Amino acid sequence: MSAVTAPGVSGVLETSLYVADLDRAAAFYANVLGLTKIAGDARFRAFDAGGASVLLLFLHGATGQTVRLPGGTIPPHEGSGRLHVAFAVAAADLAEWERRLAAAGVGIEGRTDWPRGGRSLYFRDPDAHLVELATPGLWPNY
Repeated sequence: MSAVTAPGVSGVLETSLYVADLDRAAAFYANVLGLTKIAGDARFRAFDAGGASVLLLFLHGATGQTVRLPGGTIPPHEGSGRLHVAFAVAAADLAEWERRLAAAGVGIEGRTDWPRGGRSLYFRDPDAHLVELATPGLWPNY
């Protein structure tokens, strides 16, 4: 790798999870987490994840072939196992999130108080992916 400075990255735009039942997973993220669907078809759903990020849900096995679009191609990709995604939430909203999850029958699997002052709640989506709600103070940049 060259010592030349990279042009820069302004954030993570998309995060992907791979799911067994696309409709079930989409309902969880829409109904439990309140995310808004912004696109989708038989192989994926895209959700607005806070205005600057997109959560992509892909049906297992539906991304193994190149997708050809009028503007170009998307190479094959896949993920397996129980993955992890964290959503940024306001510290003042964490207790309300706990109530919302309980009302939806979603059990909290873990809680962490971070040294910088942030707090995290952990729970599972219908595909057993680990979902985290994290307040500011988790990382030096958040």
